[in-house]
Amino acid sequence: MVRFEEFVDNRLDALLRYAVVLTGDPHLAQDVVQETMVRAQLKWRRISNADRPEPYVKRMLTNVYLDWRRGPWWRRVLLRGDDTPDPPVPTDHAQAAVERDAMWLLLAGLPRRQRAAVVLRYYEGLPDAEIADVLGCAVGTVRAHISRALATLRTQLRPVTVGGEQ
Repeated sequence: MVRFEEFVDNRLDALLRYAVVLTGDPHLAQDVVQETMVRAQLKWRRISNADRPEPYVKRMLTNVYLDWRRGPWWRRVLLRGDDTPDPPVPTDHAQAAVERDAMWLLLAGLPRRQRAAVVLRYYEGLPDAEIADVLGCAVGTVRAHISRALATLRTQLRPVTVGGEQ
């Protein structure tokens, strides 16, 4: 049986990276991970008795992310300095950085379940059955989420080049 402190020491960074990719916002990711860790600590005896506690906690984290907006009104209040859009990315960055930034924006526009399925597949490298377990749905639903997400990304993805060349 793994102690909660050992689990956190070994897996917190990986869970935080997963949450950043899932949410697209490092501050929200920290909040989601914190909320998940509080819930996990309260249920740790049951979680640690499971064969593999990490998938259980990852499912909890995914559920916290998916349910984030359904909480009390005070959780929906976002405090920000101003509503001005981020300045455009300078065009002197490498092509890979430009494409990565464009993909972040496209991923942010996907519905939450589709985004979670894509992140679990392509970032975490999970097979359909494990994604279905994390999302709490059927394998066919996972495939549908990924298919719809990829179709949306294909229609929105335009060739991005440095310096305006195409």
